[in-house]
Amino acid sequence: MITKPKGTKDLFGSDAKKWQYISNLIDSLCEKYNYTFIRTPVFEASELFHRAVGESTDIVTKETYDFIDRGERNMTLRPEGTAPIIRSFIENKLHGDAIQPQKFYYNQTNYRYEKPQSGRLREHTQFGVEVLGSDDPYIDAEIISIPVNLLKMLGLKGIKVNINSLGDSASRENYKKELIKYLKPNINELCEICQKRLEKNPLRILDCKVDEASDIIKNAPRAIDHLNKESKERFERVKEFLDVLDIEYIINPKIVRGLDYYNHTVFEIEADIKDFGTHNVLCGGGRYNDLVEALDGPPTSGMGFGLGMERLLLALEAEGIEIPINNNVDCFIMYVNDQEKELAAYLTGELRLNNYITEIEVMGRNLKAQFKQADRLNARYLIILNSDDLKEELVTIKDNITKEEEKIKINNLIDYLDMNF
Repeated sequence: MITKPKGTKDLFGSDAKKWQYISNLIDSLCEKYNYTFIRTPVFEASELFHRAVGESTDIVTKETYDFIDRGERNMTLRPEGTAPIIRSFIENKLHGDAIQPQKFYYNQTNYRYEKPQSGRLREHTQFGVEVLGSDDPYIDAEIISIPVNLLKMLGLKGIKVNINSLGDSASRENYKKELIKYLKPNINELCEICQKRLEKNPLRILDCKVDEASDIIKNAPRAIDHLNKESKERFERVKEFLDVLDIEYIINPKIVRGLDYYNHTVFEIEADIKDFGTHNVLCGGGRYNDLVEALDGPPTSGMGFGLGMERLLLALEAEGIEIPINNNVDCFIMYVNDQEKELAAYLTGELRLNNYITEIEVMGRNLKAQFKQADRLNARYLIILNSDDLKEELVTIKDNITKEEEKIKINNLIDYLDMNF
């Protein structure tokens, strides 16, 4: 038997309906914010992620699915959503569009070769947004508000927004120098991975899960203490807009995010869920004002976030939050012979065109078994055809809740349903 690849999941049944419910909610929410949907290819040139995400990140060094296609080109399955959107922004010259900034959202599968665990799959789905073309601090607050509002709409409690600032490029570079200077004398006391990160990506050392309890990490210099005047003032404006939007936040100097391209505002959003462990962080993102230019585009400010759908579903389950999905059928049409079946097929099409969820018997069951099938489908109305009634253009309709039934003219069926639903 062929089985699914490790770190992937089949989505069907009630789980698929929950997924669709959240996806529809995302569509509706992003429409209110005037963000437009974007879809990028599942695979891109490997160079895109090496340049954007960073050669020294775990994603590029350990986790990407790389392959050489039949044209001898180096390709990579999409590990994250930001870089492909920027590639599209540049390639399609959207920076020259009259409407600025460009505001996008996506809900797509990404691929990372990492150890599969609960809420963290090799093929996972991520909802995210990107705004390109505005450095306004308000945009930072607006972007943070989107996942906060989504989580609230879904009923999650104890939502906590952690924010930090890495400052502009000058502030970040100065901070990296101070951090390397501080860590270098004691680097051998940290894990092997952190030792390798010292020169290439020292900020990643601060969110190392192996050494997070170490005094070396706890006492490390903080990015927020090394901001220049402009970066400090900008961060203050972001906080003011969060206050205006009534979003509670905590300044958390440990938030640095794992990708090389971040500057200024970075954030993570948690939900206070008992026994949820390391899965509490549901969303993260930040500003990347130099990334478009680094990928050969014009100087363009940008900011976005990513939220894992698998982890979100686990959070809702852990909190006992029921997603209102519909497992019911409006109408189930029953018959016993081929002549009746032809009319059943016609009525099925008409009812579906009039927005009624309708099923028809297709397994050759007898009438008794059809009643059982209707119950399994939670059918609200049973429409029962028999040859004698059809001679008078009548059908029997039964309310499966009240158990009341009556005969009505076939031509009045839709009007009857419209009046009683």
